[in-house]
Amino acid sequence: MRTRHFFAGLRAATVLCSCLIALAPTVRSQTRTSQPGRRQQPTLSLPTATAARAAAARDSELYCAGYIEYAPNYSALEIVGGEEEQEQYSYSAGDFVYIRGGSQQGVRIGDEFTVVRPRGQFKSKLSKKNGWLGVFTQEVGRLRVVEVKEKVSVAIVAGACDLLLLGDLLRSAPRRESPAAQNEDRFDRFADPNNKPLGRIVMARDHREMFSLEQVVYIDLGAEDNVRVGDRLTVYRKVGKGSVNHFREEEITPSASYGFESDVFRGGRVSMNAPRVQDPNNNGIHGPMQTTAKVKRQRPALPRKNVGEMVILNVQKRTATAIITRAVQELHTGDYVEVK
Repeated sequence: MRTRHFFAGLRAATVLCSCLIALAPTVRSQTRTSQPGRRQQPTLSLPTATAARAAAARDSELYCAGYIEYAPNYSALEIVGGEEEQEQYSYSAGDFVYIRGGSQQGVRIGDEFTVVRPRGQFKSKLSKKNGWLGVFTQEVGRLRVVEVKEKVSVAIVAGACDLLLLGDLLRSAPRRESPAAQNEDRFDRFADPNNKPLGRIVMARDHREMFSLEQVVYIDLGAEDNVRVGDRLTVYRKVGKGSVNHFREEEITPSASYGFESDVFRGGRVSMNAPRVQDPNNNGIHGPMQTTAKVKRQRPALPRKNVGEMVILNVQKRTATAIITRAVQELHTGDYVEVK
C-alpha cells in the first residue's frame, strides 16, 4: 500500500517538473529582452473619457433637467394626497401618493407620468428675443400607477429629482435618448465664427450662475431657430467681457516730463515700472502716457474667447435645454453660444 502511494507521488512530481522545463525557455527569452539594470514596469491602459462614458447625459440630466416652455398645456392630473400624509407633506422614491384621476379619466394600472412643477413666466435681459421666453417648468420625479379607482388612483414614486409636493402636476412620461458624448479630442480655443445661429446662456439648473462640466443650462435658441436635440454648440465670450469682478483698468502713471523718477530716491531718467509714452517717436520722453484702457480702445477686433462646448437635450419653441460637455475654464450665465 505504501509503495503504491510512493510511486503515485513520484509520477505527479515528474509531470510537474516537465511542465516547468517546458515553460523555462519562454521565461528566459522574456528576461533577455529586458534592459540590464532596469526594472520592468507594468503597462496600464486607462480608459479615455469618451470610452468611459458613451452618452453625454445620464438619466438625472435627461429626466430632471426641466425646460422653459413657451405655451404650456397642463392636464387636470395632479398629486392630491399621500399614504403617509399624516406624518409627511413631501414625498420621495418609494412613497405612495394619490393622484386626481382614475378610470373615468382613462388612467390605467402601469401608466407612467412625469411630475412637473411650473415656476412662472421667464424672461431675461441677456436675450435679444422680445417678450418672455416661456414658463420655467421644473421636472421633479416620475410616478407609476399601481391601483385605479373611479376618480382617484394610487401611484408609487418610481424616481425623484426633488421632493414631490401636493399640487404637483402630471404629464405623460417622455422617452428621451441621450446624444453621444464628445468624441473630438481637439478644441480650437480661437476658432472664428461660422455664421450659424447665435444665442446666450440665460439660466442654469438650480439657479447656478457659475458652472462647469455636466451641468444643465438653458439657452435662448429653440425650434424657431431650427436647433434640434443632439446639436452641439460652442460656448464663447468676447475678449475682455464677462468678468465676475469689476475693477479699474487705468494705471496710475507718472509724467514723462520728469523722467519717471521717484520723488524720493531719484533713480534715474527711466523707471522699469512705467508705461511708454503714446508717441515714442516724439523724442521718446514727452507727451501723454500709454495705458491699458487706451490700448483697448484703439486696437482692432480680436479673436473671440472659446471657453467650452455643449449638446442640446431638449428643444422647446424659443429655448432649449443643454448639458456642458467641455469647459476650459468656469462658465457662467450670459456666455454666448453658437451652433457648430
